[in-house]
Amino acid sequence: MVLYYSIYTNSFVTNIVATPHCYGRALKRKIDGVRDKCVLVTGCDSGFGNHVARQLDRRGFQVIATCMTEKGCSDLEAAASPNLRTVLLNLTDGASLDRVVELVRSVTGARGLWGLVNNAGRSIPIGPTEWMQVEDFKKVLDVNLIGMIDITLRLLPLVKRARGRIVNVASVMGRVALTGGGYALSKWGVESFSDSLRRDMRAFGVKVSVIEPGFFKTAVTNVDLIEADLLRLWNRLPQDIKDSYGDKYLENYKAEIMVTHQKSSPFKDISKVTWCMEHALTSRYPRTRYGAGWDAKLVWLPLSYCPTFITDFVILLLKVCIWKATTAQEHMM
Repeated sequence: MVLYYSIYTNSFVTNIVATPHCYGRALKRKIDGVRDKCVLVTGCDSGFGNHVARQLDRRGFQVIATCMTEKGCSDLEAAASPNLRTVLLNLTDGASLDRVVELVRSVTGARGLWGLVNNAGRSIPIGPTEWMQVEDFKKVLDVNLIGMIDITLRLLPLVKRARGRIVNVASVMGRVALTGGGYALSKWGVESFSDSLRRDMRAFGVKVSVIEPGFFKTAVTNVDLIEADLLRLWNRLPQDIKDSYGDKYLENYKAEIMVTHQKSSPFKDISKVTWCMEHALTSRYPRTRYGAGWDAKLVWLPLSYCPTFITDFVILLLKVCIWKATTAQEHMM
């Protein structure tokens, strides 16, 4: 009995010690035959999509990159190899989606589509919830969530054929809603859709990963655009609602946007995000979720696991600190 207990205990301890090492080695194992695999990346005019399209092209993948503009297509083609294809895509237009799906079918043939990277998205309007109209939510949801679901469903048979990968770009705001508007709402939807899709596709060998970036300097976090749109929301409010908030509230909210989207986002090196995308496409054992950026890993994602009252308190404390700092700066002028 003592001998059995000793053997069992030693085996248990050995497994605990060895598991992290084995898990780490498993994560580093790569797939074979990259040059025979095709990946579609959406939202490649700039930012994460543009960077990862060129990165995967250099890696040897057959890349189909979608852009919203002709300029986006031509600029990307000039920066990549002749193997990379670009195509215009509007995620809210059925005819545009049909053209892209037909192109993917013709390129991939019987192989199927190895990777779908759902990166395309928009952020504005962002602002206090009462300042929004239903159409403001629809503008963001139609691209970030409904459009993403639409193209995924259309291409899913091709991904199943290849037993491939789906990589959905969410955000830390899919865990912690810092602002009103459709952006955080849409990213929560991306998280939920990805979870259900991952479980549904497990039997077919399709792996689904979610990328959760912190605040990086991209077009989505462009403070000037966000502030200009915030002013548009303010100017269209009825006077009685403006009076209930006061002009000071607008200035404080703009300061919040500045801190959360610019001061707390020192990352210009977006390869921290695109590395996660590449790992999800090339690892034999991709992760379910990838947090990218120190703010994501050390602040926002841990905060999302806290009880709600703690999360609310921390966010309120952050706002109060920003408001006090703004007031102090005004007194110094």
